[in-house]
Amino acid sequence: MRNSFYTVVSLTLLLSACSEPFEPTPIESIDASAKSWIGKSHIATPINAAVPKHPFMAPQGVNSMHSDGYSSDAHPTGGPLGVNTKMNSRVGSVLPGGQCATLTFDSNGDLLGLCASIAGFSIHRLRARTLELLAEYDLPTRPSSYEAIVYRDRSRIMHDSSGAYFYLDQDNRIVMADADKVVHRIASRESKDGNWEFYTDSSWDLSDHVPNDCLRPSNWFPNGECDLITAVMPDFSGLLWWATRGGRVGTINQETGEITAMQLNGEEIQNGFSVAEDGVYIVSDHAMYGFSADENGEPVQRWREPYDRGTSHKVGSINQGSGTTPTLLGSDYVTVTDNADGRINLLVYKRLGDSTSMPDRLICKTPVFADGHSATDNSMVAIGRSIVLENNAGFSNAMDQTDWSNAGGGLVRVDIREDESGCDVVWESAERSPSVVPKLSLKNGVVYFYTYERVPMLNPQSDAHEINAWYVIGLDYQTGETLFKLHTGNGQNYDNNWSPITIAPDDTLYVGTTKGIVAIWDE
Repeated sequence: MRNSFYTVVSLTLLLSACSEPFEPTPIESIDASAKSWIGKSHIATPINAAVPKHPFMAPQGVNSMHSDGYSSDAHPTGGPLGVNTKMNSRVGSVLPGGQCATLTFDSNGDLLGLCASIAGFSIHRLRARTLELLAEYDLPTRPSSYEAIVYRDRSRIMHDSSGAYFYLDQDNRIVMADADKVVHRIASRESKDGNWEFYTDSSWDLSDHVPNDCLRPSNWFPNGECDLITAVMPDFSGLLWWATRGGRVGTINQETGEITAMQLNGEEIQNGFSVAEDGVYIVSDHAMYGFSADENGEPVQRWREPYDRGTSHKVGSINQGSGTTPTLLGSDYVTVTDNADGRINLLVYKRLGDSTSMPDRLICKTPVFADGHSATDNSMVAIGRSIVLENNAGFSNAMDQTDWSNAGGGLVRVDIREDESGCDVVWESAERSPSVVPKLSLKNGVVYFYTYERVPMLNPQSDAHEINAWYVIGLDYQTGETLFKLHTGNGQNYDNNWSPITIAPDDTLYVGTTKGIVAIWDE
């Protein structure tokens, strides 16, 4: 313990002196015999669909990890189709790590992203495609980073989703919770000399509502509860909702600063949540919930639907429960998966009403993927009556994965029947997408995933002679046909390690990797 203590102290002192270079450092790729392009040309087939505009969030496609308040993971813009394709990359941190996961876009097209390292999170403002750093904003180190060093267990970081979910509001301000239990509204501005800077516009301290006995340099021997804020999101009235890993759910009145809280006893919330005009939808590791707020802004549980959480935590999910952020469809559906043994099920519920008025809320319970190899920890792509889901079974994380024959395997589209009598599997694909948050381009009709091919190394440095070549893969949303694969790079540096794909307003596709971020576009 003493050596670990001094390691953390040394790291803490080092962090204060670290800053990122303005010009991008390309992500290193290991030499291997990988094809740069696999597939055929594709003619764009637009999809006419959209989600309702949220009055307190930036437009659809630019405002959050899952594209919008519905968590549809559908972008109005297009992505690359392999026509004169260009690529750029940036290492996200001078410290170990560097993964740039959640991305949003300012109204001028700049990226506003969250990049992670062993030190924790920082917000970066990056210029589109060039990935030049314009400004950065450091956030407090999460307790899981200290725990990983003290206990020599990096799974503490890998199983911690706190702080990863943020959103961009209607005025281009980032709203998120930090490791000190403070919710920030962070704005940015350009000075007269043309330089950008971030600043805190408003903040709300939740320490009186969220237990904060966490391991940190000022508290090496915690003996109480340390809860972590998972996500924040506004409802359609502007009331700011928050949820914690320990099952706490609350609201913040952004005008008065009044804070409310309740708790789902014995339950965890490790996923983001979704909002619509009719309410707020949250999934725990035990049940799916529909909430609304009363006249005082207090959370009110309208309904609760327990699901089959299985008998254990599976490899390919973060805990023993649903791995999916609830996704809303149309005016009356919400979908998640369960964690059933054997094969997980895709669940679709009617979301309106309360438990009394809607006793039979479940529309379908559709088993997906192979028996004994079925798990997911990523939100679905969903629009209209159609849902696309990937299989994450067998994938742990980029650093610990050794069995690549067992990582991922299977993509599926499921449609809700018009008469609401159930759901049907429309297509299945054997392609592997072990951990990415997939995205649909409504402009070209392609659903994008991230996959790998095992290829020979050109200059083996060990007994291992094969390595992963990583690809952005495009499937036809209507048929499930594999259209193309675009090579990004080789080796662990290009593993996306649970990061999402994000499609920018200028049709550039971005994907976070363990070392940073990759930009891909057609000219």
